[in-house]
Amino acid sequence: MIMTYQKNIIAALALVLIMAGCKKYEQFPVDKVGINTVFDPRDSAGQNAQKYLYGIYSIMKNGHNRVAGDYLDAASDDAVSSANSPQNVVTILSTGAYNSYSLPNEENLFGTYYAGIRQANEFVNHIDVVPTLAKYKGLSLKYVWKSEARFLRAYFYFELLKRYGGIPLMGNKVYTISDDVTLPRNSFDECVKYIVSECDAIKDSLITYPMLKPDADPDADSHRPTKGSALALKAKVLLYAASPLFNGGNIESSNPLTGYTDFQASRWTAAAAAAKDVMNLGTYSLLPNFKDVFLTQSNSEILFMRQGDNSNSVETNNGPVGYTGATGRGQTSPTQELVNSFTMSNGLPITDPASGYDINNPYKDRDPRLTNTILYNGATWLNSALQTYEGGLSKPNGALQQTKTSYYMRKFMGNFENTNSYAGHSTDWLIIRYADIVLAYAEAQNEAVGATADVYNALISIRRRAGILPGADNQYGLKSGMAKEEMRVVIQNERRTELAFEENRYWDIRRWKLAETTMNQPRTGLSIAKVGNTLNFNALDVLTTKFSAPKMYLYPIPYDEVQKNPNMKQTPGW
Repeated sequence: MIMTYQKNIIAALALVLIMAGCKKYEQFPVDKVGINTVFDPRDSAGQNAQKYLYGIYSIMKNGHNRVAGDYLDAASDDAVSSANSPQNVVTILSTGAYNSYSLPNEENLFGTYYAGIRQANEFVNHIDVVPTLAKYKGLSLKYVWKSEARFLRAYFYFELLKRYGGIPLMGNKVYTISDDVTLPRNSFDECVKYIVSECDAIKDSLITYPMLKPDADPDADSHRPTKGSALALKAKVLLYAASPLFNGGNIESSNPLTGYTDFQASRWTAAAAAAKDVMNLGTYSLLPNFKDVFLTQSNSEILFMRQGDNSNSVETNNGPVGYTGATGRGQTSPTQELVNSFTMSNGLPITDPASGYDINNPYKDRDPRLTNTILYNGATWLNSALQTYEGGLSKPNGALQQTKTSYYMRKFMGNFENTNSYAGHSTDWLIIRYADIVLAYAEAQNEAVGATADVYNALISIRRRAGILPGADNQYGLKSGMAKEEMRVVIQNERRTELAFEENRYWDIRRWKLAETTMNQPRTGLSIAKVGNTLNFNALDVLTTKFSAPKMYLYPIPYDEVQKNPNMKQTPGW
């Protein structure tokens, strides 16, 4: 059934040596190890077992430029890759130039996440023999570790679920090469219930935010899942399950593998309640400064993250070209569509005649998140005004890789507006953060009961933190008395601007079933002509994207998995 499950335990254990990008993880200095060495009944400190657990963490992805050098959102309507090759992975994804043989490895993570599931199962099945003496909240520390392994397993299943729909559930079983592994896919419903039940089962045996004990290094345990992590993962799973792609909009209405075969409004209610459970913990909160969320470790907005290093790699990969002593490759070109989605500072969309938008001065008085997310012509960067007009320092044309849209990505970068060079900073990847949960609550609650005061308050909290002005009515630009449908559009746009480049937009337009509209039109940018002191802004098509509905709403199961397993049904259309 699954190729990874036919490998022996030595291959699985070898992953412990990788520890890629996890600065707190240690290597396990052995050439060959067996299961009895890792889970040793004489190892009272459980050191070998803990190092094996670190190896499971290493399977998670750090999203910074992870898709062959690009952000995944460069395969959505928010950006394009600045690379000139039509064969770069995000362009293949955004133009639908793949099939079950050729889905790029960076997104064909079927085998990768099943390898993680196998390792988690090995840990769950064998950790009990390790005689650890340390305790946490009255529990043996190894029980906490087991819950961490179960959390990681649930997370891997969610990553598979949103890509493929229903997938085979392994339980705690570790298959060997002699076992019959021609297993069928479980239904979408069964997968959702399993992930949710795992989150419920482990939530009270995970560490407490923000660290294991008060006198510990606050970063030492920052990568570990907490009760909030488990509740947040549950909320994310239920949000996806309630969304149109799976709840009433199944791409094959009678197929239980690709979603529910009916619509139930109660699924939105469950998603709202799960998000509210996270909010009611009273543990997490929005930081006052939007930029600090991505630069300050162990902050109150982080629900779960993948550790990175301390470097200027984000700037080196994505910073604008044209600066001496501060090298940037300009890998990510945000689209005009994304830029247009940011409201004015009064919270009104730029299409509203009352917004104050000036087409000749398009970046003036905008939502502050625009400046914190995107570098545009005239923006302050490295002690100068960015030049992305044709022939400008950061758009010199010629063969040099540079922006295709007149925009560069600014999000995740350090505070380098008023410096001459880049310096190292945290590059941790935030997998789930509190703003995502607040917006999930607003979305699910709106779908369940309409645009209530709770929905408004959730959106207002996000907009207030962003720096949008309250207005005379203290509504932060939100129109009073919105119907569910009108509020839905507002929430979807708020997710787009708040969560840009965080691997949400790519999946959101799928779960909302909007991709067939948004991705079947050209991606655009600007060509800015400077004549004297006058700038002329001209719309420019930079890439024609393509989305074949309904099949592209889910990925194909890898061809070799279907070929070797007669019980593995292919995703419809592939």
